[in-house]
Amino acid sequence: MLSDKYKKVIFSLLFLFSTVSGAYVGIYIGTQMSTLPSATEIVSILKTQQIKHVRLFDADHQMLNALANTGIEVIVGVPNDQLLRIGQSRSDAADWLNKNVATYVPATNITYIAVGNEVLTTTPNAAFVLVPAMQFLQSALLAANLNFQVKVSSPLSMDMIPKHFPPSMATFNSSWNSIMSQNLQFLKNTGSPLMLNVQPYYGYTEGQGIFPLEYALFKSLNPNNQIVDPNTNFQYTSMFDAMVDAAYYSMESLNFSGIPVMVTASGWPSLGGSNEPDANIDNALAYNTNLIRHVLNGSGTPSQPTTPVCTYVYELFNEDLQPGPVSEKNWGIFSSNGTAFYSLTFSSLVESPANSSTLDGVFCVVNSSADATALKKGLDWACGPGSANCSAIQPGQPCYQANNLVALASYAFNDYYHRAQASGGTCSFGNTAMITRTDPSHGSCIFAGSTGASDVTGGGTTGAFGPVGPSSRASRVQIFSAFLAIFALPFLV
Repeated sequence: MLSDKYKKVIFSLLFLFSTVSGAYVGIYIGTQMSTLPSATEIVSILKTQQIKHVRLFDADHQMLNALANTGIEVIVGVPNDQLLRIGQSRSDAADWLNKNVATYVPATNITYIAVGNEVLTTTPNAAFVLVPAMQFLQSALLAANLNFQVKVSSPLSMDMIPKHFPPSMATFNSSWNSIMSQNLQFLKNTGSPLMLNVQPYYGYTEGQGIFPLEYALFKSLNPNNQIVDPNTNFQYTSMFDAMVDAAYYSMESLNFSGIPVMVTASGWPSLGGSNEPDANIDNALAYNTNLIRHVLNGSGTPSQPTTPVCTYVYELFNEDLQPGPVSEKNWGIFSSNGTAFYSLTFSSLVESPANSSTLDGVFCVVNSSADATALKKGLDWACGPGSANCSAIQPGQPCYQANNLVALASYAFNDYYHRAQASGGTCSFGNTAMITRTDPSHGSCIFAGSTGASDVTGGGTTGAFGPVGPSSRASRVQIFSAFLAIFALPFLV
């Protein structure tokens, strides 16, 4: 057994390495599901996806045991219904910590305790014990020599900031100023981040057209439609950055600075009701792919360019027991049986090579009601300025079907989508295309995203990922972006 002295040294080193490594992306794991996979199955998914950071809704002991010796960094949660007990009793807080944290470290790499979730806006009757609960837990960490390993904070809702644009004018809801000042002083004293749930989906849908969808999805804006804070002249290319900066300016309004923001939940629903058209797989895939890319580049926000924003994607699984509209139940990347709705890459900023895809199992195909003239226009664009590899639909090649415009356009649209989606390309083509999980591959005609795509090599049978010519993928994306900026083709809206 290690002595407490050596444990303290090891924990200090672990925390040091976890903080100097720069920005990272993790994932939130909720529990409001009728069928929750086993802890072992969940950890297997995490390993397969190379996810190194997780946020747990609570301190589930089976999950904490399953995460042991994996190296995965863990945020454990104190559910809101336990706050009153912990926030009113120092001994109850110490008991909670011993049972849910101290017992599991160092085998399980617990690095944060999230005390409640959006307490001030969802459980205001517990607001008066929020900071005491954090303080009691911090005291228990000190007593257990775990304060170097584990930090304490409490995730806030963006509802705490009534108006997030322009960011420079943002302030916290003044009715909570006293508690927020205590909270921020605690974070400052302990070197902990401000945890914040940042959901541009709500900022966009509740804005009722104030902001363009591209702004919410990290996609390029028209040069004539840039979004600038008039007080700072900072240009904002994403609603995510504006929301995070709104938190920084809100802290400044209470005379606090130097507290980093950690985003503890951010994502996009992949399915919505009939009145929720923007909750769909296309947008969920675009948002989360671009979110991960944005966070991992470590560039921070316009007001804090050197401060990375570590972020947890919301969420691993759909939570079918969540109350509310259809979208509330469909934020997950996976269903409860482990089937992915779409694929994400969490581990690297490396540009995907031409023969791989992060969109496995997702296809962009022609809508059966599409107009033939619009289809022809979209096909010509995809195979031309869109830089899709259309060699497989040329006469004599495996995907060629004479006089079958739907089949030819589906192949071209899908190839374009897989190449350009991460850079802002959409599956729209004037509403002639749609996302499907049904693989349209047939025979030796393999569509991008098919599990058989990587097996197609050589000769003219290049499938979806054949040669792209002498120019690099990056430069082709630049050309594509410039083309959109200049010509703004109406069928790519």
